[in-house]
Amino acid sequence: MAKELAGKVAAVTGAASGIGRACAEAMLEAGARVVLVDHDAAALAVLQEQHGDAVIPLRINLLDPQDCASLLPQVLEKAGQIDILHANAGTYVGGDLVDADPDAIDRMLHLNINVVMKNVHDVLPHMIERRTGDIVVTSSLAAHYPTPWEPVYASSKWAINCFVQVVRRQVFKHGIRVGSISPGPVITSLLADWPAEKLQEARESGSLIEASEVANVLMFMLTRPRGVTIRDVVMLPTHFDL
Repeated sequence: MAKELAGKVAAVTGAASGIGRACAEAMLEAGARVVLVDHDAAALAVLQEQHGDAVIPLRINLLDPQDCASLLPQVLEKAGQIDILHANAGTYVGGDLVDADPDAIDRMLHLNINVVMKNVHDVLPHMIERRTGDIVVTSSLAAHYPTPWEPVYASSKWAINCFVQVVRRQVFKHGIRVGSISPGPVITSLLADWPAEKLQEARESGSLIEASEVANVLMFMLTRPRGVTIRDVVMLPTHFDL
């Protein structure tokens, strides 16, 4: 692969596994230095050992307000700039609303909505000053369809999809592109909460996609000419019945 991102610094939240890891590794392959933001120190250490100096591990608990606020200062201290923010960290609550744990609802809404908004808020002044930048948020197919088996999760993604579209309109005049990727079911740990029979059915029917496919979409978005913004990509398995 050509080094389309050479000289750029990216920060990826939730980078130690799943979609975040796949996207981080795609950007590394394209020549970027990547700040891997995650709470899993052991997984970050493994990735640093695999990828060397191009990786900058940053252990942060995004649910802790002070930790979350330290993301940009630490990225600037370690890497000097930030050209790409991939706001990917998120969690999942599925099932009937009446069965949901209120604490789990609070945690999910905090991570899926509040943390994304705060991370984007914090990096914008730096990008505005430099007159360039890319912000990509991992959304979900659930942001476009009122998924009956995940009312809390789907609502969080509907909210963040609106946020992405409004912020894009506020900052494009500064040379900043803002977009989202909305994948259908991806083979990651988030599917652990799915009912076993539903997960098995999805696997057997080819209704799941790989995290690497999301990374391919991210790279497409980042490598368009600066005059082109890919605002939303909805991607789903060919055999997904929706």
